[in-house]
Amino acid sequence: MKTSNRPLLIPSPRTPGAPELPYTPVSADLLNPSSGMESNAHSENPPVPDSVTHSSSNRSVSSVQTKPSRGSSTREVSFVDLGSSSKPVRYGSRGADSEGFSMSQKEINDEDARLVYVNDPVKTNERFELARNSISTGKYSIFTFLPRNLFEQFHRVAYVYFLVIAVLNQLPQLAVFGRFASILPLAFVLLVSAVKDAYEDWRRHRSDLIENNRLSAVLINDQFQQKKWKDIQVGEIIKVSANEALPCDMVLLSTSDPTGVAYILTINLDGESNLKTRYAKQETLARTPEKDKISGLIKCEKPNRNIYGFHANMEIDGKRVSLGPSNIVLRGCVLKNTAWAVGVAVYAGRETKAMLNSSGAPSKRSRLETLMNREIIILSFFLVSLCSVVSVCAGVWLRRHRDELDYMPFYRRKDFSEEKVDNYNYNGWGMEIFFTFLMSVIVFQIMIPIALYISMELVRIGQAYFMIRDSQMYDEASNSSFQCRALNINEDLGQIKYVFSDKTGTLTENKMEFECASIWGIDYSGAKASFQGDQVGYSIQEFAVLKAIGFVFNKLNFFDFFLSYLASVDEQVWRPKMKVRVDPDLVRLSKSGKKTDEGKRVHDFFLALAACNTIVPIVTETSDSAVKLIDYQGESPDEQALVYAAAAYGFMLVERTSGHIVIDVQGERQRYNVLGLHEFDSDRKRMSVILGCPDKSVKVFVKGADTSMFTIIDKSVNLEIFRATEGHLHSYSSMGLRTLVVGMRGLSASEFEQWQSSYETASTALIGRAALLRKVANSVENNLSILGASGIEDKLQEGVPESIESLRMAGIKVWVLTGDKQETAISIGYSSKLLTSKMTQIVINNNSKESCRKSLEDGLIMSKKLMNVPVATNSTQGSSGDFTSPVALVIDGTSLVYILDTELEEQLFQLASRCNVVLCCRVAPLQKAGIVALIKNRTDDMTLAIGDGANDVSMIQMADVGIGISGQEGRQAVMASDFAMGQFRFLVPLLFVHGHWNYQRIAYMILYNFYRNAVFVFVLFWYVLFTSFTLTTAINEWSSVLYSVIYTSLPTIVVGILDKDLSRMTLLKYPQLYRAGQRQESYNPKLFWLTMMDTLWQSIAVFFPSLFVYWESTIDTSSIGDLWTLAVVILVNIHLAMDVVRWTWPTHASIWGSIIATCICVIIVDAVPMLPGYWSIIELAKTELFWFSLLGVVVAALIPRFVVKIFAQYYKPCDIQIAREAEKFGNFRELGGAEIEMNPIFDPPRR
Repeated sequence: MKTSNRPLLIPSPRTPGAPELPYTPVSADLLNPSSGMESNAHSENPPVPDSVTHSSSNRSVSSVQTKPSRGSSTREVSFVDLGSSSKPVRYGSRGADSEGFSMSQKEINDEDARLVYVNDPVKTNERFELARNSISTGKYSIFTFLPRNLFEQFHRVAYVYFLVIAVLNQLPQLAVFGRFASILPLAFVLLVSAVKDAYEDWRRHRSDLIENNRLSAVLINDQFQQKKWKDIQVGEIIKVSANEALPCDMVLLSTSDPTGVAYILTINLDGESNLKTRYAKQETLARTPEKDKISGLIKCEKPNRNIYGFHANMEIDGKRVSLGPSNIVLRGCVLKNTAWAVGVAVYAGRETKAMLNSSGAPSKRSRLETLMNREIIILSFFLVSLCSVVSVCAGVWLRRHRDELDYMPFYRRKDFSEEKVDNYNYNGWGMEIFFTFLMSVIVFQIMIPIALYISMELVRIGQAYFMIRDSQMYDEASNSSFQCRALNINEDLGQIKYVFSDKTGTLTENKMEFECASIWGIDYSGAKASFQGDQVGYSIQEFAVLKAIGFVFNKLNFFDFFLSYLASVDEQVWRPKMKVRVDPDLVRLSKSGKKTDEGKRVHDFFLALAACNTIVPIVTETSDSAVKLIDYQGESPDEQALVYAAAAYGFMLVERTSGHIVIDVQGERQRYNVLGLHEFDSDRKRMSVILGCPDKSVKVFVKGADTSMFTIIDKSVNLEIFRATEGHLHSYSSMGLRTLVVGMRGLSASEFEQWQSSYETASTALIGRAALLRKVANSVENNLSILGASGIEDKLQEGVPESIESLRMAGIKVWVLTGDKQETAISIGYSSKLLTSKMTQIVINNNSKESCRKSLEDGLIMSKKLMNVPVATNSTQGSSGDFTSPVALVIDGTSLVYILDTELEEQLFQLASRCNVVLCCRVAPLQKAGIVALIKNRTDDMTLAIGDGANDVSMIQMADVGIGISGQEGRQAVMASDFAMGQFRFLVPLLFVHGHWNYQRIAYMILYNFYRNAVFVFVLFWYVLFTSFTLTTAINEWSSVLYSVIYTSLPTIVVGILDKDLSRMTLLKYPQLYRAGQRQESYNPKLFWLTMMDTLWQSIAVFFPSLFVYWESTIDTSSIGDLWTLAVVILVNIHLAMDVVRWTWPTHASIWGSIIATCICVIIVDAVPMLPGYWSIIELAKTELFWFSLLGVVVAALIPRFVVKIFAQYYKPCDIQIAREAEKFGNFRELGGAEIEMNPIFDPPRR
């Protein structure tokens, strides 16, 4: 077999702007492996085998790229055991296979694949017409807008109801109102919604037009020419320059970097601001599209939504190469730090992964809106009852007067206008009853408040505006304001009972700081630590000639001599950007080199930290031209902290290319060939790198979670070291630190050859590629020698302990769901005041279903006993623990595997509902969603989930309210959330202030809308009883139409946006006030029926006194109808004014302005000669009796409400009223540190 001198190129990042060392190919003539070397797992420096040079290898990556944070994958779509048959997704199941692996489990044949002919779009589209690159995010076109928009709006049952009413009124037999007047309310509401939808869609179309007409360079006739994005086709070769957005999903062919690296900014796709690295294959890297004819066939999976996975093969020059997620760049990303990149389009337009993922988060409905629909159904039945009463009474009246109907005035059944006398508009007794029923429905239609829907939308928009503008929820550190991404659940923020929170990045800052290390059983905890960042700086040479000359000298082993010769010329100092606190003893050992065993172990430990990662070093300029800073870019804050720590101790990563890395070790640059890299995945929970070292040895370095690493460490060697490290890990976890274990071993020639062969087979496999790659990784990640462990601190965010304390005082149960180990989570629990010394902890850590069952039963028994143990009343305890001993449940993800989705769920629920705090450790993303579902499906309590990472998305979408934190882990959580903010502590003002206000306002607005419409309907109903049930109305038809649309709609909207029952200071000072929303004090069936009773009385007070006063007068029906219209409008507005707490000028203007506007409208309507009641209001207003009646009915209608309100507030005040009185009279200052006694909150109802 011919030996190839081509170096191994494992795709890995290259430092932009970094000086290059001469490229050192790993070839047979330089390696000279020693003969007779025995294969030993712990051999010190086994040589690199000859076979290293025989073929190229590719980067070992899982099908789904993940971040090694939290000890679990940040993205998990499904959980299926490897090798098992397909199973339904279960919240408690385990495994690492995700959506990205699905295509790896089956062969891509021609039927299931997309065939893309490189640089031949005609042939590519020959078989199937693939999507062009034009996109359309608009919902409507000019032709579809009207029918589609109307179809969507009529999904609301109330709109269908009013449409039926309007249609019925068009029939001659049922025409109660004018035909135009009956359509106006529905038309107005539909028009407002249609205009809003049309404006939003116009903006989308405008954005699409700009996007589709952008230009990119496309290879046409062997030259790159500008072409509009919308005209790009699959199969075309496209060239993208630096800082340009990618027009479609492309497989990289070549880049400006000689090693094929391209840096991609994916913030528009997944929200992450860190640069990602993508790579072109070696087989296409050297091709120049303009000169070299590029042709080939890409066989890839069909378009799908998985932005983290890509499975394909490319046939080029008779050779088949595999393609993975690291070889594709997606639409919406931006090319950075790379002059240009060339690729072939594989997905375009609506088939790109970005477009397939643009559906948004699932829609959620407000709890109040759900309850409101129940009351609307009740009102509908009540409406039917009123109509039935009227129609039955009309039937009785017709039967009683059947002999008088022919000649009775105002009825007159016979028509004498023709020679043949016939019945005039009479359809028989039965049909008259039926028509009377339908006419009653038309007259009483506003019993269902059509304006309520649009009023609620406007109020929610106003509330969102003030939430977004709240300066106390602005985070200066991240420059992020509060975001309201869902307008339909604002009021749910005032009823939360359970908060499910992630830990890392949500309770903590997710800004990792290296604190301590355990190396070879010795704890370097940094008791004497000090910042050494300023002193750490090493001379780095920058010579262009080095690139050319160094290559030659390197082959003759003269490179080290040449480098030392140049060390005194034009040197520059490079320093890491971040300062790290270091241990002086460890610094001394790290500088001692490998002269002693202790120094060698320290050297290997920090070499592992510097090399075993995917960090990209970025060199940045400073004000001092002699000093440059290295900024380490990476997807994981943990990796960044470890690399910065290694740099602080003298192991500074300065360059990464596709084939090697350069580490400055105590001022001496050393080059390591990257022979293989197995990235972190959620199944292995570790990552490894295979390095070709300067001493010609090959070593594998592995780092990962302790649970994963302890299974692959050889405990038969240095058992004492292993136990000492295990003890240090427990100590670090108890301090709240995040821990990682580091190990290594040497690879012999035969072991490396076997790995290389297996890897190349796995990477080109068509079936089960992901599983095979994991198997290959496991083949070298074994029998490791432990090097040590690291402890990284993730500090609590500002205000977290105080926030959790406030939430507990408000009766909100806080559960923490984290992927961290148990000791770390418990430590954070204590520091955040989630756990207290008074709490009894019930810990469940089991590995079987039966042991979980036993633990749950024991926990239930213990919790029942503790509930009977009285303790001193403590207002800071949760709602169910005010008079009992507090209990905390700690459970791990392994136990949840056997509990969730089984019969044990109910026992877990019973136990958890008795606990004040629940702490779930080592949980997977779907398990987080399962925990939320556990509560959501079994209680009527409102749930809120808050997180910052991609692994929190399922939990956020499962909860009633989802909140995303704009943190260090990208914006996936924000994009899937209903609300977004910068810090956990903002949850307190969001819930206690805005949540309380929103709930109180919306709840009152719903009841008020029911009340104001019902008053008007009852007045109409009483009049029907006095007009022989003929459905004639005294109130002008235009007044009936305008009543709920213009006369009374604006005040309730203004009050719903601006009114405040309590001040911000009071709500924050007394968290117990939040419990009013949990008890549903502002909206419940009792309040609804009391409102209806008050409505009944007010309608009687308006109708009957006026009727009796004018009983023997000569005024017409239009005049008394105007009196009733004005009386009702004045009544409902004063009723609203009685409940307003905070008066502002818009409130005054809307309430009193509505009364004035009504008077003007009544005058205008009566001034139209063609309408009935011409000038009647003017004549009526000239009399004193009119003003006396108007004043008298309003006072009489409101007296009972006023009396009951005073009585209730004086003898049985609620928490809100107590606090309002104290606030009003300034008693808070007198109370000082005393607490206001609040009503208790009881256990939640069970479903």
